[in-house]
Amino acid sequence: MRKIGLLGLTLVTLGTWFSLRSSPPHISSTLPTIKPSPPKTIHYLERILPQGIAHILLIPANSRFVVTGALSAKANTVEEFARKRKATAILNAGFFDPVNQKSTSYVVIANQLVADPKDNERLVNNPQLKPYLNLIFNRSEFRRYRCGQTVRYSIALHNESLSADCRLVDAIGAGPRLLPELTLVQEGFVDNALVRDALGSKQLNARTAVGITRDGSIILVMVAQKPSQPNNSGMSLLQLADLMKILGASEAMNLDGGSSSSLYYKGKTFYGKVDLQGNLIKRPVKSVLLVQEK
Repeated sequence: MRKIGLLGLTLVTLGTWFSLRSSPPHISSTLPTIKPSPPKTIHYLERILPQGIAHILLIPANSRFVVTGALSAKANTVEEFARKRKATAILNAGFFDPVNQKSTSYVVIANQLVADPKDNERLVNNPQLKPYLNLIFNRSEFRRYRCGQTVRYSIALHNESLSADCRLVDAIGAGPRLLPELTLVQEGFVDNALVRDALGSKQLNARTAVGITRDGSIILVMVAQKPSQPNNSGMSLLQLADLMKILGASEAMNLDGGSSSSLYYKGKTFYGKVDLQGNLIKRPVKSVLLVQEK
């Protein structure tokens, strides 16, 4: 059955579910299922969880909306992206270096490669990262591609090729993949032998993700910290993966989180990270996912 039908029902139980799980295993398959017709417009939900605030956008398949990427020459807040792009919704996306403001993720827009992490000298010349560069250059990316007259979305490793009759239109890299499995080690974020964890994957933090359901709907999620709990709120990556599965995603990918976590929707902006005093951090970002009308 199509799990996207669980959206309204299962979100009601999220608070209880997360309060019972400090380090959750994979979600149980015993949740009840319903199968209503999905709406053809964007559906926004906000849910207050014990350790975070989840902002969720559902973009139904075959709706009048399209999800594409955008890159700025200079890092901008999602509000600044919104003013320039006139998008209905915007979510922060790929990784970047805040020092030189160059992307550390691949970005393809309208069939053109507009950001290549191999061009970022601070990345390629970092001696601590040299052992992981091959993995870094082959991380997950969210893709929009065309096969004949059909437009599709997928999450794939950068080096994965498309079918011969398909053409890549847009792609934004980040990672790791969250579903169908968490690939922290495979994408060079975690090295268990050296106790390296570049994303603090087990720690609670503001997080951002994109998911795809089996029917082709897109789920955008930004989990914000609570101002009242600046040192102990947000989600771990495993919790984020479980949340995306609850929401009906069959594929999902982590996006740049922490201080970059930000979501714009219909004139309102939500930021994810708070400082020690509980104040929101409004960090400019390099690339975003845009939700626009076709």
